[in-house]
Amino acid sequence: MKGWGCLALLLGALLGTAWARRSQDLHCGACRALVDELEWEIAQVDPKKTIQMGSFRINPDGSQSVVEVPYARSEAHLTELLEEVCDRMKEYGEQIDPSTHRKNYVRVVGRNGESNELDLQGIRIDSDISGTLKFACESIVEEYEDELIEFFSREADNVKDKLCSKRTDLCDHALHISHDEL
Repeated sequence: MKGWGCLALLLGALLGTAWARRSQDLHCGACRALVDELEWEIAQVDPKKTIQMGSFRINPDGSQSVVEVPYARSEAHLTELLEEVCDRMKEYGEQIDPSTHRKNYVRVVGRNGESNELDLQGIRIDSDISGTLKFACESIVEEYEDELIEFFSREADNVKDKLCSKRTDLCDHALHISHDEL
């Protein structure tokens, strides 16, 4: 009986490790897809479009503390984007990296709604994957909303690396991957 207990403990540890890796791959992939989608949406906004920010109260001297900021990176626009961005996870499929055996998520539908012309061989596309990816995305938005707005309110380089790996540790395994793959 003692042998069965050790076997059960070992099997539980292995399953726990496999689940943790799957969860990490999922959350890392969701973070990276989220960053891609937000960067694309921000790039679609006319750079000349602005929004007034600040207090609309009139100061005792009759002036107002209102400034115009670019709309694309305004908190109002970013908050609006965060409310709908996870719906785009249905446009992603799951791919297993043949060398690392880790899961990553790739866009399988073009931005205009048509299928991408990329090779879809080896990419799994189904409602379970998109639903799980959407749920992971929503969890990230909920937990890291302030960080997302902070990062995207100013232009930054390597947002995927800085946000998904260094700031949130969602992709801590990715720190060991060369930057070409990030």
